[in-house]
Amino acid sequence: METQKLWGGRFTNPINSALEQLNASIQIDKRMYSEDINGSKAYCRILILCKLLSEEEGNLICEGLDQIETEWQENRFVIKDNDEDIHTANERRLTELIGDIGAKLHTGRSRNDQVNTDMRLWLRSALSALEQLLKELVKIMVDRSYEELGTILPGYTHLQRAQPVRWSHFLLSHAWNFKSDADKLRNIYKITNVMPLGSGALAGNPFCIDRIKLAQDLGFETITQNSMQAVGDRDFIAEFLFWSSLTGIHLSRLAEDLIIFSTKEFNFIEISDSFSTGSSLMPQKKNADSLELIRGIAGSLFGHCSSLMMTLKALPSTYNKDLQNDKEIMFSAFDKLVSVLNVICGTIKTLKVNSAKCRNALSFDMLATDLAYYLVRRGVSFRNAHHDAGKVVATAEKRNICISDLTLKELQSINEKFQVDVEDVWNYETSIEQYQTIGGTSRNSVIAQLDILRNWLSEHYIPTKNS
Repeated sequence: METQKLWGGRFTNPINSALEQLNASIQIDKRMYSEDINGSKAYCRILILCKLLSEEEGNLICEGLDQIETEWQENRFVIKDNDEDIHTANERRLTELIGDIGAKLHTGRSRNDQVNTDMRLWLRSALSALEQLLKELVKIMVDRSYEELGTILPGYTHLQRAQPVRWSHFLLSHAWNFKSDADKLRNIYKITNVMPLGSGALAGNPFCIDRIKLAQDLGFETITQNSMQAVGDRDFIAEFLFWSSLTGIHLSRLAEDLIIFSTKEFNFIEISDSFSTGSSLMPQKKNADSLELIRGIAGSLFGHCSSLMMTLKALPSTYNKDLQNDKEIMFSAFDKLVSVLNVICGTIKTLKVNSAKCRNALSFDMLATDLAYYLVRRGVSFRNAHHDAGKVVATAEKRNICISDLTLKELQSINEKFQVDVEDVWNYETSIEQYQTIGGTSRNSVIAQLDILRNWLSEHYIPTKNS
């Protein structure tokens, strides 16, 4: 017997085959089979409380749903031609298993509130997984920073050598971005953890179901307050996709720094063979493709965000079929982030830092700012000190020598405040250690950063599926 469509009663002609293929989303949203089944079991229990199902019928439905979940888990579920989506497929299979009693499950429920609920259930678990990956990345960076506190390298602005900093300070500059990304997940989790089930197609549920109890059963913190808003709301996905885009940008910027540092021109780091590829033509090549792929994928994450925003911008109220595309980009963004986070974790963990190359890249002209600070400590205004330090650099360049090779007499011809102890400026460790304020690159300041991040890593924010 041909399976009836959930909406087919008023139609006299069959759906066009091309439209049927376009309309079907089962190959995409089957990924939410478990969420759909869990939501249906909770809804079944509420229907029992409303006396719309007997205890016996409810038990039969829940047993059937358990069997369907097992079939999905064991890859035995057979998708049929009329299975438009995961909701249709599960309900069709349920009626095959237990007969017409299965058709009672949809009482008062629409796919409009059902799919929104399923997506929120799925995204909750996804957010937890992403948080754990981000914390793993931060942990790897923190561990390396502790181990390599003594490594010093040039810090750059405008890709020009600027001031000496610790490698750990550089690494933590990216770790703080990823901590911020993980912290933002808490807010996304909060706005996701709102239950729309009970909104029906758009007008609500006519059977006085206890939505608060239903929400508690499914682990939602609260419920939506307007049924029309609820079924058309995709803000939680938009927030997730924007977050994905921003996190992708942070990953891309880290990848770009490491790509530059791994070139022969810099040679500050070496990417492990396990996270590199070669050339099909040039045998000597070792390419940091792991990082280049991360940099490229960041662009597609932004594309997912802009795609949904363009879909949402002109939709009329409540549910529209345009929203069927939301799940594909949600899943894709998650998959890409999981992939790149796993790769960046492995890349950071296994890369080798060439400490000698880092230190050899330092030059005394990077201490020109320290010359200005030297004068400031002797009562010169910073603006004048900056000007005089610039004159020191210009004088050295004119003579084609290093600024540290200028004589005290030459320095005093620029500013009489220079004394014999100016020689103390030409020390990279001393330069670095002067930045003792919170957030600086001194040893104590970096250790303070590490302690904060380690405490953060021990905290728990987003509940896991089993918590």
